[in-house]
Amino acid sequence: MIVIDGSEGEGGGQILRNALALSLVTGQTVRIDNIRANRSKPGLMRQHVTAIEAACTIGSALCEGVAVGAQSVLFKPGRVVPGDYRFAIGTAGSTNLVLQTLLLPLLLADRPSRLTIEGGTHNLHAPPFDFIDRTFLPLVQQMGGHVTARLLRHGFYPAGGGRVDIALEPSTLAPTEWIERGPLVGVSATAVMSMLDDNIGTRELASAQAILDWPEQAFRLERPPRPVGPGNVLLLEAAFEHVTEIVTGFGRLGVSAQSIGKQAATRMMGYLTSSAFAGPFLADQLLLPMALAGSGRFTTVTPTKHTKTSANIIRRFLDVDIRFERLSNEAFLVTVGR
Repeated sequence: MIVIDGSEGEGGGQILRNALALSLVTGQTVRIDNIRANRSKPGLMRQHVTAIEAACTIGSALCEGVAVGAQSVLFKPGRVVPGDYRFAIGTAGSTNLVLQTLLLPLLLADRPSRLTIEGGTHNLHAPPFDFIDRTFLPLVQQMGGHVTARLLRHGFYPAGGGRVDIALEPSTLAPTEWIERGPLVGVSATAVMSMLDDNIGTRELASAQAILDWPEQAFRLERPPRPVGPGNVLLLEAAFEHVTEIVTGFGRLGVSAQSIGKQAATRMMGYLTSSAFAGPFLADQLLLPMALAGSGRFTTVTPTKHTKTSANIIRRFLDVDIRFERLSNEAFLVTVGR
């Protein structure tokens, strides 16, 4: 049995998600203690409980200690059973974080699956659907993963109510190398407004435009169909030949629209002025599929604590080494392999 201290490194729910996915793929039992111990609200939140319950469902698993607020969980995986599944978080908890737990175990299974996950699709502290769909999944597809995603309904905090649909076919992941991102082919800045005044999005866009030297037509407002509740996200997207980077700013009480736009644009400028292939969030996401493929390499900006924590969890389950080598002040080479 593998025992993990959930407070180590980044110390968040990512440790739980990666451990569950790896447990399902490798068949190894895992116990996670001190889950989110350093957070303002320690222990499992609703979205973490849904991820565990979903992992139990698809993986014929036994699990002890699953409850909101629990700080220790024992997970005993069985055989992953592909099929059609629907999981509802019941809050605005991230659908995309639940997907992270299930994606690779089902992708590596022997029959097709379809997932419908309901909850939050665009909320703070999680990658939005757009990042999963246009940044992460295209690279999984390049590795040999047969997976497609559809956004059926937006879900913002606190109302939730979003829905995503994921189709997966049996796949074999191949080692891949991403060193250069290639030339820039397109940019866009979109303020998505749900049941809020357009003036908020207009101020976000103007603040971002003051920093980014992008064409006027790249900036636009968008309103999702069939909104469930109020919400706002600013999506800054830079498409290169080999990768698309999406930086987000989430509207929230107490933070001005101008600050949202400025912060997001400053983060995007940090990526644009580097030579790295992967931004900070993509680097974190790429480690697990690359490790399951057996090897791979990519360049990234300065690795975050999230990325280094992911590497540590992966090493506990798989016989792979993950190395970080500084290439310059703005780029690192990440190598996955034995």
